Amino acid sequence: MKTLYLECYSGISGDMTVAALLDLGASEEKLRQALDSLGVGGYHLHISQVNKRGITAKDFDVHLEEEACAHNHPHEHEHPHEHSHEHGHSHDHEHAHEHSHPHIHRNLQDVLDIIEKGALTPNAKKMAKEIFTIVAQAEGKVHGKPIDEVHFHEVGAIDSIVDIIGTAVCLDDLGIERVYTTPLYEGTGTVRCQHGIMPVPAPATAEIIASSDLELRITDNVGEMVTPTGAAIAAALSKGRPAGSFKLLKTGYGAGKKDFPRANVLRASLIEEEDSDKADQVVQMECNLDNMTGEQMGYAMERLLEEGALDVWFTPIQMKKNRPAVLLGLLCKPQDEERLAKLVFKHTGTIGLRRCLMERRVMERELRQVSTPYGMVTVKHSQYEGIEKEAVEYDSAREAAMRFDVPIKQIYQSSEG
Repeated sequence: MKTLYLECYSGISGDMTVAALLDLGASEEKLRQALDSLGVGGYHLHISQVNKRGITAKDFDVHLEEEACAHNHPHEHEHPHEHSHEHGHSHDHEHAHEHSHPHIHRNLQDVLDIIEKGALTPNAKKMAKEIFTIVAQAEGKVHGKPIDEVHFHEVGAIDSIVDIIGTAVCLDDLGIERVYTTPLYEGTGTVRCQHGIMPVPAPATAEIIASSDLELRITDNVGEMVTPTGAAIAAALSKGRPAGSFKLLKTGYGAGKKDFPRANVLRASLIEEEDSDKADQVVQMECNLDNMTGEQMGYAMERLLEEGALDVWFTPIQMKKNRPAVLLGLLCKPQDEERLAKLVFKHTGTIGLRRCLMERRVMERELRQVSTPYGMVTVKHSQYEGIEKEAVEYDSAREAAMRFDVPIKQIYQSSEG
């Protein structure tokens, strides 16, 4: 499993994330092609190498064309700590001055339509939509509006669209399957938003963190370090922190535009979690349910699987007084146990949960792309002590079957061998 580890000791923003992923090896050409396919103009990209307190890092900057003509300011100058959220949250971490150029006010559906029409993979579209939805929910909560009535004076701005979609495209290009993060480190002071001067963290950032399992730690740095876009990226993707030791395979650095006592960079690392003697630990949790409808149980299963459960199942059982019921069982990684336990309590009627730690033996797995008459299909290749197996990934087969309007059995048959 390709695993990404984001170290947010200098905070996190959208442009820092894209920059770190590019430095890690994501294709700049694919990123530009994907962004060009969106049909959103009015900007150009500056991608370069910079030095942050002795560390060479990638810099990703979205220059709005109106801004470039009106200001023509150098990219590397220092900014004061009070800064504006006037043209998009994702760059509030970097830009310290207000701009008066006009903006198109988009609602969530406008942004989702832009994503859907772009030449992005289904996985990249899914990630980008999820990140934007998290920001929309936070903005709605802060401003007391339903999510469909929120107009993104900030989040709908061009640079935020570029940062969020760019993050999704780069993650997909790198083949990332799991993301871990450190706690998010934030500064102090105030930040100037569309609605005036606000405390750090900005209201939308605070709401995103409060609505997720993210940890926040406050530093002595004056100024915003975690933007709403950065917080939403972490909230959408993070599965917590690595449970144990891991092997560091490759690192990349994304630069922020401000300078702090600590190098203002986001480090992104590809890691391989250690697997002692091919043994693996999992937690099994279970509870009895006799007070839920089938629809409610189905939704609970979906949420648990989306949030990282390795498997979820229901077993018919008979409880006291001959009441028919079901046994909910799930498997998860030890580091995911607490988070998934909260979800069980949140989405089911149980008031108790049993658990036990187990060891399992697993085959080494690798996802491969296989060329078929129906395009590229993902196949899982597994091996253990000379034993090898291959199995077509259902989601990939389903997508191809839907695209070509053929039975899914044909996709499986064309992918074998």
